Amino acid sequence: MSELDVLCIGNAIVDIIARAEDDFLHENTIIKGAMNLIDADRAELLYDRMGPAVETSGGSAGNTAAGVASLGGAAAFFGKVADDHLGGIYRHDIRAQGVAFDTKPLAGPPPTARSMIFVTPDGERSMNTYLGACVELGPEDIEEDKVAGSKVTFFEGYLWDPPRAKDAIRMAADIAHANGRKMSMTLSDPFCVDRYRDEFLDLMRSGAVDIVFANEEEAKSLYQTGDFETALEAMRADCDIAVVTRSEKGSIAMTSRETASVSAFEIDNLVDTTGAGDLYAAGFLWGYTQDRSLEDCAHLGSLAASVVIQQIGPRPQVSLRQAAIDAGLLKG
Repeated sequence: MSELDVLCIGNAIVDIIARAEDDFLHENTIIKGAMNLIDADRAELLYDRMGPAVETSGGSAGNTAAGVASLGGAAAFFGKVADDHLGGIYRHDIRAQGVAFDTKPLAGPPPTARSMIFVTPDGERSMNTYLGACVELGPEDIEEDKVAGSKVTFFEGYLWDPPRAKDAIRMAADIAHANGRKMSMTLSDPFCVDRYRDEFLDLMRSGAVDIVFANEEEAKSLYQTGDFETALEAMRADCDIAVVTRSEKGSIAMTSRETASVSAFEIDNLVDTTGAGDLYAAGFLWGYTQDRSLEDCAHLGSLAASVVIQQIGPRPQVSLRQAAIDAGLLKG
């Protein structure tokens, strides 16, 4: 059995990223800062209306896997693409990042998922996602040897949208825990939390998930409170490790006995927030698999997030390991 640091499970999506003004979002009834699920017709409409774009492999958990690999970790990914042009792009891109990706592609329709991402001048991203082949991810795509061999299996909350993926995640959790491994998830999006609040809380409280990532809005949405401290303490009680990111305010990582509050890294230029939370999770989880302290894990997460928001696209274009060395977080 090969030893992996982090196995990520998520929606395999090709991101199509373009700049846009706030007026464009309003005119096209796009909810700013959220992930909006769309059908094939709307995907085609928005693609026709968007300006010059960059196509890159994305998807929340896939971005996290790429981040782990960029730090020098052993990473793998489960996600469903179709046997089509975009599926080929996705498969090539994630493997080129150093991530093991062997999920069997879908032979017929629907096509590979794509997300039209509009980046406004403030760096905020608004995602419009056609899930396509993603919805076909199921228990048959869970490679037991990789789950059993991974220190942490991480999945995105967005997977609760396609129905069969839930069964796949529960299967992975059983395998991971039977082998003494950990399960982790990200809440993904406040609207995603609204859709699946009770199920997410059950995953946490039942012990199916050990490590949970959220941003401030997602944490407050999960507990239906406007008070951040109330949400924090509730999260602390509901899972082994709770991690809450707060953009420029830094992040807080908690266990029942310990709290680590760290600052965000200073950046030169905010370009695009796409992938910030995904890369934070990559840094944190890689640190966790290396037995680093809670505070060190949070610093590594902040560093990885700070790198990706200074570029277009959600996958690191420079070595995160070298960035961590330069920042004094790792030895050369």
